Amino acid sequence: MPSRSVRGMGSYDVAIIGCGPAGATAAYRLASAGASVLVLDKATFPRDKPCGGGVTGRAARQLPFSITPVVEDVVDRMECGLRYRSHVIRRARAPIAYMTQRRRLDHFLLQKAAEAGAEVREGETADARELDARIVIGADGCNGSSAKQLGLADGVVHGVALEANYPYEARYAGAIVLEIAVIRGGYGWIFPKGDHLNVGVGGNAEEAPKLRAELRRMCEAYGIDPEAATDTRGYRLPMRLPRTLLARGTTAVIGDAAGLVDPFSGDGMYEAFLSAKLVTNAALDVLAGRAESLDAYQGAVERRIVPLTRAGWGAKGAFERFPRATYALARLPVTFRALEKLLQGELLAPSAARGRERVAIRAIYAVSRAAAAATGTTGSRSAASS
Repeated sequence: MPSRSVRGMGSYDVAIIGCGPAGATAAYRLASAGASVLVLDKATFPRDKPCGGGVTGRAARQLPFSITPVVEDVVDRMECGLRYRSHVIRRARAPIAYMTQRRRLDHFLLQKAAEAGAEVREGETADARELDARIVIGADGCNGSSAKQLGLADGVVHGVALEANYPYEARYAGAIVLEIAVIRGGYGWIFPKGDHLNVGVGGNAEEAPKLRAELRRMCEAYGIDPEAATDTRGYRLPMRLPRTLLARGTTAVIGDAAGLVDPFSGDGMYEAFLSAKLVTNAALDVLAGRAESLDAYQGAVERRIVPLTRAGWGAKGAFERFPRATYALARLPVTFRALEKLLQGELLAPSAARGRERVAIRAIYAVSRAAAAATGTTGSRSAASS
């Protein structure tokens, strides 16, 4: 069904453009708190979306309900290699990620929002500046127009990724496979789903011409028939630079629309769910008369998300400049334990690690600083040129 402009809107406490993970979760939270909420999207759900489809344990913790109904595999094992060599397998003590498909997850989240009382409009578009609502939130992803319309999130750079689906193989059940540095600034992956495998590669923007060949190489290295690919698609990964404005007055952007994707992992699900939670808190304060603007949301992002973003830039720079040294540290069992805690949400940021895990993380930080010094930039500045 073709999208159309919104007609016949009344006045709302909050209007949200975009029904993806960030928008639907914010709509659920706000409606559950008693706000009148409109959430709209140009697409009709269920609809597919290019994405690896992994929800880490820390991301799942940010939701006020379980996503079990749409989980297709539970991951507690990670296999890593560096450019198809030096493979290690690490097993976590508890699940580190839940595999799903965006077609199912996004529809599930949107249904939750509707059940909570949000008014959902599918197949409709709107100019964020013309919505009749006390608060307007942009959540229409990196290709949406709400951020530009609201004059927000103009300091965002992009990575690129290419993925495809392949026939299911039971040997990958319960595991994720990562091949680090096969693409500059990124990695290749294999994620198991209920009836297929999702295989992809991603990295810096200038690597785009290499993605198709590297996706084939990734398949061949793991005995997957490259010719069996279906649903091959490329997409951009938006990454916010420091001091980028995400809120002004009673408007804000969240999730991918705000550039809240981890610069190293390319994961944006945790940031989507958390930014939805943070903007909800700020919006409820405005609606209750305790605040005049959503400035508190910007501050909360700086405290809760930026430390992880900064660590992501650091890891990205370290693997780009000194891949072998960084991988030698990252493959250590003690480093994996720290990563495990991060993915499960036990650590809010790498800097919160303690004991031997802290020593390992500090060693990677040292490599990251050396990488920045070697290039004469900070991690975020080097990303801006990529």
